[in-house]
Amino acid sequence: MMQSFDDAGKFGKEMTDTGLKSFASVSKNMQAIAVEATEYSRRAFEQSGSALEKLVQAKSPDKAMEIQMDFARQAYEGFVGQATRMSELYADMAKEVYKPFEMLGVKAR
Repeated sequence: MMQSFDDAGKFGKEMTDTGLKSFASVSKNMQAIAVEATEYSRRAFEQSGSALEKLVQAKSPDKAMEIQMDFARQAYEGFVGQATRMSELYADMAKEVYKPFEMLGVKAR
């Protein structure tokens, strides 16, 4: 009977330790995601400002249309690249968060 209480205590401690490791992983990965989102926002803002300056300086409607099309293409490519990067970061975070619990499951077998 005493052995089962000891086992339950050890299991509870392992679950707590595992939860803390998982939480630390979430925290670290959310920081990386926030930094990535901030950098993307900064780049997008700078590119928008640059495109606006070029539009103001455009001498003809054709040149303005060319500038706008170029900006739209760059913005789209940047967005797709950033979306891919963010999805990779979230997938990596999910793997890291699950890893401590995976090890706990291996120990239980």
